[in-house]
Amino acid sequence: MGWRSVIITQHAKLSYSSRMMTVQNRDGINQIPIEDINLLLINTTQAVITSSLISHLAKSEVKVIFSDDMHEPICETVGYYPSTRDIDLLEQQVNWTVQKRETLWTKIIFAKIQNQIKVLQSYGENVDEINDELEKIEMNDFTNREATVARKYFPLLFETDFVRRNNSPINAALNYGYSILLSTVNQEVVSNGYLTYIGIHHHSEENMFNLSSDLMEPFRPVIDYWVAGQKFYELTPDVKYGLVELLSLEIIFNGKKMLLKNAISEYVRNCLNFLSGNSSKMNIEVGFTNEVPSYAINDNV
Repeated sequence: MGWRSVIITQHAKLSYSSRMMTVQNRDGINQIPIEDINLLLINTTQAVITSSLISHLAKSEVKVIFSDDMHEPICETVGYYPSTRDIDLLEQQVNWTVQKRETLWTKIIFAKIQNQIKVLQSYGENVDEINDELEKIEMNDFTNREATVARKYFPLLFETDFVRRNNSPINAALNYGYSILLSTVNQEVVSNGYLTYIGIHHHSEENMFNLSSDLMEPFRPVIDYWVAGQKFYELTPDVKYGLVELLSLEIIFNGKKMLLKNAISEYVRNCLNFLSGNSSKMNIEVGFTNEVPSYAINDNV
């Protein structure tokens, strides 16, 4: 699996040639080795991509995300035949025990709220109320502390009258970042041979990514952490690039410094091993370095 995030922002033709992705636009022709690519974000409806390239990207487990005419992520590729999938893994997934699912969901929500507390602390906010809610978490978050904390957390992080469900630039940035995060978790779930739509808590028939929606929760505060540290008044291309670039943000995961993308990979693998009975322990500890990076452009074509 590669390491580069490539963003297409203008009219271009994307094709395949000799293990390379060829990008032809008004500035000329660029070639990128497919083995170097981890994520391809097509952030324009003016790009043309060949079926041959899509096929080779899928074989290399490269995640491709397409945006609509408002430049919002609208869909992504999901390979039918990941190299690691076999019937034994799928049988394990279908038969994950209720105890395992509820235990992991409790740990996920506990870790998410812990990380929300860390984000608030990094910006000098009082976290007494959030800590009180953290202590009330029950198995499977039966009393829904997650939602209670969210109603207190976002106004503390942004502004007192902040509402999560409106069309503000902050919400647009959060949603964009969450979609990139979800896609990254999808990629890891599939590469480990499991199905994204059989979740441990989310069970919507309309959600193809129930499991990924579950597993991504402890990392949502990473997006919040970054967005809160920026100053912007609209979701510009630079802000979007910065959100994609967060996959290369250095964080502390289970006591070790690593890039966010690598932390997600290890975390998803650990979760799946726990659920399938291959591991009896499950640690989720995410920390932040002192510096909040500004948004930066990375491989935008």
